[in-house]
Amino acid sequence: MTGPGPTLRVMIVDDHPLVRSAIAGAIATDNMVVVAEAASAEEALSVAPAVRPDVLLLDITLPGMSGVQLVRELVPRLPGTKIVMLTVSASDRDVLDAIRSGASGYLTKDISPEALARAVRATQTDELVMPRRLASRLVARLLRRAQSDTPDRDPAIGGLTLREQDVLRLLADGLSDRDIATALTISTRTVESHVSNILHKLGARNRAEAARQYREGA
Repeated sequence: MTGPGPTLRVMIVDDHPLVRSAIAGAIATDNMVVVAEAASAEEALSVAPAVRPDVLLLDITLPGMSGVQLVRELVPRLPGTKIVMLTVSASDRDVLDAIRSGASGYLTKDISPEALARAVRATQTDELVMPRRLASRLVARLLRRAQSDTPDRDPAIGGLTLREQDVLRLLADGLSDRDIATALTISTRTVESHVSNILHKLGARNRAEAARQYREGA
């Protein structure tokens, strides 16, 4: 069972009625309620902005517009909604595309009903909701991709320590301090210290500016 807390309003987007019913049953608790369902991304686009759910559980494979495309459409329209992918796909590409598009989590449909309910509640802590095996693969992929970048594209970035470069790469990919700490097996306070050093060395005013400097190589 989930712990006490405000009632979470959940929307489910999946093209299979039986799957939607099973998901609704799995999260049926005293503090969660399904307020809407949709069978396609196009339907969700019209329903979700009107319902404004706290959490939206979304399949990647949908008829017409894909789940990832729907994430890109809904994130700017529903800043207060946590969008979590719930799909059969565990491919690195799907995970990376979803998270980079703004999803707050990524779950596979082999998850137990109890774990699903816990994950839905965990979205309210602003943590990345994802099984540890997928999170580890995601971070490894991000770091491999970053290591293939030209290392001296920006002299200031080249002046960062290797650990600071790791932190900056993950920061630029949208991970929070807590997620970076988990990924690199260090404390959140240590991450905060690294971020402070990064801002100073890059002459950046804030995290967003440092991330943009990394991405653009300015």
